Amino acid sequence: MNVAVLGSGGGGLAVAHDFSQHGHSVRLFDFPKFPVSINAVKENKGIHAEGDLKGYAEIEYSGHDLEKALEGADLVIPVGPAYSTKPFADACKPYLKKEQVVLVCPSSCGGSVEFKNSVGYPLDDPDFIVAETNTLPYAVRVTEPGKVKVFLKLRGGLFLAALPAHQTPRVMGMVKDVYPHIVAAKNILQTSLQNGNPIIHPAITMMNVGLIERTNGDFFFYEDGVTPAVGRLVEAVDNERLAIAEKLGVKVLSDPELGMLQGYQTEDNYNSSYQKAPGYKGIKAQSSLDYRYFNEDVGYGLIFMSNLSAQIGVETPHMDSIITIASTIMMRDYRGENKRTMKTLGLAGKTLDELVQLIS
Repeated sequence: MNVAVLGSGGGGLAVAHDFSQHGHSVRLFDFPKFPVSINAVKENKGIHAEGDLKGYAEIEYSGHDLEKALEGADLVIPVGPAYSTKPFADACKPYLKKEQVVLVCPSSCGGSVEFKNSVGYPLDDPDFIVAETNTLPYAVRVTEPGKVKVFLKLRGGLFLAALPAHQTPRVMGMVKDVYPHIVAAKNILQTSLQNGNPIIHPAITMMNVGLIERTNGDFFFYEDGVTPAVGRLVEAVDNERLAIAEKLGVKVLSDPELGMLQGYQTEDNYNSSYQKAPGYKGIKAQSSLDYRYFNEDVGYGLIFMSNLSAQIGVETPHMDSIITIASTIMMRDYRGENKRTMKTLGLAGKTLDELVQLIS
């Protein structure tokens, strides 16, 4: 299978390496403003990995020519944070063929909807498939240009849904060799809500803002940053997410449950499960508050969940409080920025039944 991977961060490099090692022909693209790893992969003609992914994987093409990267691709995988989804989609629009399948990895809350809207296809168009995963399948860091360390390739807790949902089996068949533990989700509402980053990152960051500013992040985010009180806030936010999922009729696992399935955590609680988690061990805090834990996970993730909950009649006071306080701390209006809302996704005003029918 011919695969185009969009994005040369740690996630993109891991995806490209993994698909190549499973015998697929891989091309890697990123925008010219991100040349470092792209040039290293081009020079090395491949990617080096250590950890749960090991060795060298050949990459057929690495560069900034998106048309070349997409040409002949059966599967297109944009890999990056929520704010990369629309730029990738806008860039793909002139070149993407309707028969090519897109897999947004990860969704970061409505990512497949954002992508499909941006390339100009109706959400319920069954002939142009955009799918999404609930999370990145790896815990990974770039160690040097073109090289990654994969601390964990998920052993479970990886879900996939297509838009429309009845095309999910087709996409599952395309990735099952690389991700044998992947599970078909009911629809993209399930995958979007099963992303734990907006649940844990903003709450832990908010409770450690003084420490981050004093030390420039010189502490372990989970091992030192999660105390019983911090865990109680994470749990309160998670309970609101679970209430949204229940109202939508989709099954979403609590964050500790998901972490145990994935291999991050070994305990089902909101305190020591993070402190002692083997998958989180050694992860340092961010060096600045101006980081994706607020800018993405609040500005996109919690904004989306809060907006969705208001539309279907679920109260989310803890999510709403974190959005308000994070906006004050960062001196920006995350709500007013409207980065990822039901309105920007074209879903505002739809009833619960209409939402489910549109994506089925």
